[in-house]
Amino acid sequence: MLNSQLQSLNSSQSLFLLLPKPSILSNGFTSLPVHPCQHLLKRSTNFCIRASSNDVTIASSSSSVSAIDQNPVPVKAIMTVKISVGELFSNLGLTEPLDDLADLRGKTLLLELVSADLDPNTGLERETIKAYAHKVSHKDDEVKYEGIFVVPASFGQVGAVLLENEHHKEMYLSNIVLEGFPNGPLHFTCNSWLHSKYDNPHKRIFFNNKSYLPSDTPSGLKRLRELELENLRGTGEGKRKTFERIYDYDTYNDLGDPDNSSDLARPVLGSKDHPYPRRGRTGRPRCKKDPLSEQRSISVYVPRDEAFSEVKQLTFSAKALKSVLHALLPQLETSLLNPNLGFPYFTAIDSLFSEGLKMPKPKNIGFFQSILPRLVKAVTDSEEQLLLFETPEFIDRDKFAWFRDEEFSRQTLAGLNPCCIQLVTEWPLKSKLDPTIYGPPESLITTELVEREIRGIMTVNEALKSKKLFVLDYHDLLLPFVHKVREIEGTTLYGSRALFFLTEEGTLRPIAIELTRPPIGDKQQWKQVFTPTWDATGCWLWRLAKAHVCAHDSGYHQLVIHWLRTHCCTEPYIIAANRQLSAMHPIFRLLHPHFRYTMEINALARESLINAGGIIESTFSPAKYSIELSSAAYDQLWQFDMEALPADLIRRYCR
Repeated sequence: MLNSQLQSLNSSQSLFLLLPKPSILSNGFTSLPVHPCQHLLKRSTNFCIRASSNDVTIASSSSSVSAIDQNPVPVKAIMTVKISVGELFSNLGLTEPLDDLADLRGKTLLLELVSADLDPNTGLERETIKAYAHKVSHKDDEVKYEGIFVVPASFGQVGAVLLENEHHKEMYLSNIVLEGFPNGPLHFTCNSWLHSKYDNPHKRIFFNNKSYLPSDTPSGLKRLRELELENLRGTGEGKRKTFERIYDYDTYNDLGDPDNSSDLARPVLGSKDHPYPRRGRTGRPRCKKDPLSEQRSISVYVPRDEAFSEVKQLTFSAKALKSVLHALLPQLETSLLNPNLGFPYFTAIDSLFSEGLKMPKPKNIGFFQSILPRLVKAVTDSEEQLLLFETPEFIDRDKFAWFRDEEFSRQTLAGLNPCCIQLVTEWPLKSKLDPTIYGPPESLITTELVEREIRGIMTVNEALKSKKLFVLDYHDLLLPFVHKVREIEGTTLYGSRALFFLTEEGTLRPIAIELTRPPIGDKQQWKQVFTPTWDATGCWLWRLAKAHVCAHDSGYHQLVIHWLRTHCCTEPYIIAANRQLSAMHPIFRLLHPHFRYTMEINALARESLINAGGIIESTFSPAKYSIELSSAAYDQLWQFDMEALPADLIRRYCR
């Protein structure tokens, strides 16, 4: 951009000394023009250059200003559009001839270049420079569009591009490159769905790849920065449409389906009684039988750019996953002699890995193997498809490893859930629940019992000081749900805690497991401690106690560690980032790749995984109280500053 203040240099060679080195790619702003064109040098003898890390300014005589203004710069915009398989099928629609006609006329996309600077004379935004882009090539899954701009030298730095899609269908815009600037091309990474103007008349805003904090935003882009955030926030009203990019909050009020059946009614998670993170708002109508709950639908809205890409969709294949699980679970149930009793004997479990289940042969060979390759493997024969579960590696090594205390201890650190075992810092162990409701709080794991099990190596006080005692404690979390879960036919639940001793060899050894049932009706509280023993009855009771702990541990992993802490708690931060941080904010650009697809995965989970009667409720011990249990865990245990490393390890091991 030209500076009105004139200064002199002794030689025009200084111009070349102060110019930045040429580069192939430039992610920052580009000024127009900054190179010494020969015909301009002939018209002026005095130049002054001011250079900074971001731009170069040229001051010259008034005759030079006039000369440059009279020589606008041609700039070519190249846009890359990705074509998906779904779009190829959509091309068969009635609007396709109209879109083809727009392509032939060269009016597919309307682009507007936005200056980063205000007009120095008026103090207002400069008028945008408009041009249409036309299709120039189509190779494989990429379509290239090009448009030519004539940019006056006084236009200044190009900070943003406004886009209007003249087609009747959306398109996925990968990037925009502006070529013709002396400092190299200017890049705009888009990776976004561009809606049709017939769906939404508002133009899309894309900023170039240079990041700015709000206070550093160029004056010509400040209004657009705020406008884009307003568009993303929406109004909080109405049902969301699939092409929209609106990020708004709502409670988990769509897990139940009370209009379909009273058995499918579920409490709203995110209320005072059931604290929970927020999800993305869809705006669907409320249920007739429960105005607090939202009606369910076949598909769940997520902001358009949060939806799976085609590659991710093929990898995840959520609908296929849903189909195979719904086909698999009934087959497992019918394969048992009595589904209400579960597996009748241990060899019935082994048969899942060795003999398999006969499944109806799907149309596509290898269907199950392609969907769940790490869980099942399919062998095709002439008439049926045999479904074989993949044997866990440690069972391959030792078929009876699950019997052994060493493996039980190892799993707490190297198994499915290493995130719950913690150091014992208070003794004796004691419940924090209300004793008037749940019975005496004192644990039956006594000092005498522990010292007996560690065979007199040290006292309990010495073990505490030496940090030798560890506990896997699900007692207080599970106990309030025991009575409700036990009312469901075919399942049971206890509050549990397992105590471990750290041996001189550096391995954990289980020394006691306590199972508790709270007072129910006229029955008093029941609790019992199980320890390793050598008699046959005691040995099997010990193994069953370990099985209860393993069931609690794996369920807690899926409901709390995986779903709640990994997926659910992340969604409100994704929504907040899109509502509060501009696309040009450096923190947003850092977080965005890690946030991608999470909202879509969570929406699919609400659709068929954590919903009433879904996969979780059908397979987990707490059944219809499973997600309510994760709400209790969120209320009692979740704390933002303790979720990451090393804070989590310090909280559990170094107190």
